[in-house]
Amino acid sequence: MSRFAKQVSTTALVTAAALAVSQSAQANKELEQLSKQNTNWVMQTKDYGSTHFSELIDINANNVKNLKVAWSFSTGVLNGHEGGPLVIDGIMYVHTPYPNNVFAISLDEPDKILWQYKPKQNPAARAVACCDVVNRGLAYAPAGKDYPATIFLNQLDGHVVAINAKTGEALWKMENSDIAMGSTLTMAPFVVKDKVIVGSAGAELGVRGYATAYNIKDGKQAWRVYATGPDEDLKLSKDFNSANPHYGQFGLGQKTWEGDAWKIGGGTNWGWYAYDSDLEMLYYGSGNPAPWNETMRPGDNKWTMTIWGRDVNTGEAKFGYQKTPHDEWDYAGVNYMGLSEQMVDGKMTKLLTHPDRNGLVYTLNRENGNLVNAFKIDDTVNWVKKVDLKTGLPIRDPEYSTHMDHQATGICPSAMGYHNQGIESYDPNKQLFFMGTNHICMDWEPFMLPYRAGQFFVGATLNMYPGPKGTLGQVKAMNSVTGKMEWEVQEKFAVWGGTTATAGDLVFYGTLDGYIKARHSKTGEELWKFKLPSGVIGHPITYKHNNKQYVAIYYGVGGWPGVGLVFDLADPTAGLGAVGAFKELAHYTQMGGGVMVFAL
Repeated sequence: MSRFAKQVSTTALVTAAALAVSQSAQANKELEQLSKQNTNWVMQTKDYGSTHFSELIDINANNVKNLKVAWSFSTGVLNGHEGGPLVIDGIMYVHTPYPNNVFAISLDEPDKILWQYKPKQNPAARAVACCDVVNRGLAYAPAGKDYPATIFLNQLDGHVVAINAKTGEALWKMENSDIAMGSTLTMAPFVVKDKVIVGSAGAELGVRGYATAYNIKDGKQAWRVYATGPDEDLKLSKDFNSANPHYGQFGLGQKTWEGDAWKIGGGTNWGWYAYDSDLEMLYYGSGNPAPWNETMRPGDNKWTMTIWGRDVNTGEAKFGYQKTPHDEWDYAGVNYMGLSEQMVDGKMTKLLTHPDRNGLVYTLNRENGNLVNAFKIDDTVNWVKKVDLKTGLPIRDPEYSTHMDHQATGICPSAMGYHNQGIESYDPNKQLFFMGTNHICMDWEPFMLPYRAGQFFVGATLNMYPGPKGTLGQVKAMNSVTGKMEWEVQEKFAVWGGTTATAGDLVFYGTLDGYIKARHSKTGEELWKFKLPSGVIGHPITYKHNNKQYVAIYYGVGGWPGVGLVFDLADPTAGLGAVGAFKELAHYTQMGGGVMVFAL
């Protein structure tokens, strides 16, 4: 009987484990299938590959000139509206910056709010947010065995909230970040399998960066991984970087820092994730080291500024590639991760493409981290001469290095990067990425300062200004394997929010001075534009409802480029240098938040 009971027990455990894996895989599969339905827009990134591409062709290069406003909705909230709305089964979910309100709107009756969620949170979070009180969007999980269809919200005060997608009722709430230490939440959550992945912000206040997976069902922590510190905190796999040992392997999260500086060393991740469901790997970037003053943190400062490839089930890192060792310019590498499959050396290869703040575009083999290519976003990038593809190391130009008792001038790009938080798009038919970029340079002078928990820990004074081409922004069409730019156009202000491409030969994006524009994706020709009530720092989406295609976009100027306007600042070095760069913005737009929807 004892032996029989043991066998039954073992069988039950195996069956339960298999069932749990099956349910997890099913949840993952359902969301992935929803993301492929162009009637919906279920993720900020559109899909797990972050293509931001729609196969819809009802609106196309021939008729886009006839787009008109279909309806609009004011959020009633000022400050910068980053990210975009979600559209799921006839409902649009709209979010706001702090106080992080959420609205569900029926697409059948867009003048009616189905429900609204207005959280109560600690207003002290506003004081420690780095660059406006933005939020980059919501995430969605289809109903599972133990939970209903769920909307996930990250609050500025560091809490993750699960909301019933049908009723607006809060299901659970979990503290992810401690604002007393300067750690806030501005990023969009990312749903994979039975988990919701959440990063961290606050490197400018000496926050040690981490990413966390929470169970969708109850919010319990499944795993947490750090960017700096001991290997066990980083969760490095036994074969970490085995394909590229020259990237560095074990013990470096401490050895490349002086003393315990890694404990306040930055490396937060507040940008975008991508996921390969075949490999079950999660991809994202860790940000800048702290403080900005490089003299105060000798060494390579691993693993800040790193592209990570991790097992989504355990959090274990399979590879990590540090793009800017010992960063001297705040080139936080948390930006867009785009997945594609393209021919490399005659072989179809799974690729990851990342346009970085440092002005370089990196393309890696996403299975093992091999560096396929690295090239300049723009020929005016000057801090680096090139990247050695054998070592993966940047070959710096010492003229543009920063150090104490010296003001470095004419550094391109600025700390804002030639690419920042915008989500870009990839057209798999044309095999082109479409990028909205910055074109901003700077002067940089470091200074010493002590670390105090919850206070800014920067240590540099910046002046920013338009780049050599005379504007603050550009839009480019790029082949990520060859490095060739198919076309580029200039914009007066930075294209902060990113792009959305469609099979109708269109690229949509918003501008800081308040336009939504459509360009021909083959040539870059401007085909249509519309002046919105306020500037744009979010991204467009497109969906189909009742057999009609729509395009939607947030308006609401703010974010890092809009801090001078939002907080009425005049000192050009204020806003970490943004006020000087965007001093003209207030002459072109003012605050006001909402969503505008267009149709033929």
